[in-house]
Amino acid sequence: MDFSPFRRYFLALASGLLLGGCQNTHGRPAAPPPVTEVATVTVGTQPVVLTTDLPGRTSAYRIAEIRPQVDGIIKKRLFEEGAEVATGQALYQIDPASFQAALQNAMASLGKAEANLPAVRSKEERYREALSDNAVSRQDYDDAAAALKQAEADVQLWKATVETARINLGYTRITAPISGRTGRSNVTEGALVTAHQPVPLVTIQQLDPVFVDVPQATSELLRLKRRLKDRRLTRNGTKQNKVKILLEDGTTYPLEGTLQFRDVSVDPMTGSVTLRILVPNPDRVLLPGMYVRAVVTEGVNEQAILVPQQGVARDPKGNPLALIVDGEGNVEQRMLGLDRAIEDKWLVSSGLSPGDRMIVEGLQNVRPGDAVKVVPWVPAGDREAASGDAARTTAGSNGSR
Repeated sequence: MDFSPFRRYFLALASGLLLGGCQNTHGRPAAPPPVTEVATVTVGTQPVVLTTDLPGRTSAYRIAEIRPQVDGIIKKRLFEEGAEVATGQALYQIDPASFQAALQNAMASLGKAEANLPAVRSKEERYREALSDNAVSRQDYDDAAAALKQAEADVQLWKATVETARINLGYTRITAPISGRTGRSNVTEGALVTAHQPVPLVTIQQLDPVFVDVPQATSELLRLKRRLKDRRLTRNGTKQNKVKILLEDGTTYPLEGTLQFRDVSVDPMTGSVTLRILVPNPDRVLLPGMYVRAVVTEGVNEQAILVPQQGVARDPKGNPLALIVDGEGNVEQRMLGLDRAIEDKWLVSSGLSPGDRMIVEGLQNVRPGDAVKVVPWVPAGDREAASGDAARTTAGSNGSR
């Protein structure tokens, strides 16, 4: 049986269906598919102050551990625990009776030595004159001269003893070497204390200002130095040393600190150097040992490129990339180098140039090489504000009617 006529019939039918698919109901060719619309931002540069957020802890500006310098019994405590004390203010009184007696004894011995001195000196002078006339022997004069020197030495010895006794008597009244706030007293009245004992009687801490010590990794320090050397960052004088402090609950401390110095040695356990920041503390908000965060200014990037974070995608390996629209309206892929996040933007270190049109919305609908239609990108906050303004305008118009 010959199937050639049926074969020709089916071929003609298939051709008609194909031709019919390329035409609309009126016999005209079908319109090309619509071009995908994407929202873009034009990349530009701007000066940006770069900062580093570092954790740290506070410490007192000055600390004095009060210890007795003589042995004795505490007779009275002269301050309130936790109170502010001034330099020279009395803190404890050690029983001074024995030290007063020692001073009086030394003064009496000094008086005795001073009373004996004129007679010995006169005898030495008479023997010296008599020696010139050979009225006394040389041995007698030498004995008189030696007695004079011994009497003079006794006077000096007792003068030193009197001064020592007076100093020890003064040590019975223990005073504050610095101004600051006292802590808990470790002794009470009647306690026996010894000179230079290991346990302090009380500790005084000066809390205005305070220090904030924060560690910085040496890798970050080296990176900062390279940026400064390559002139990618610039310093701006005294403003560079200002540091913002964030408290443990996330609030910003109202007063700025000042960067004092970077330590010159590296901690081998952590691989970091310590930065010391001086922070005013007039209201005593910052207490020693408190955890804070310090926002340290690195410098100013005069040609920084900031792009919205939603415009940056990741490849399967996690590398950042962006899609841009070239001059012919086609999509092009760029691999990016990211420095850090600044609020809701990325600081781009490589991959983009000023003037590039970066796709922010519509990334999922396009691929490299696609032709797209570009519209300006409007941030969500601006859109909400514009919608709110439009709604208020409409409500006002309806009300006026």
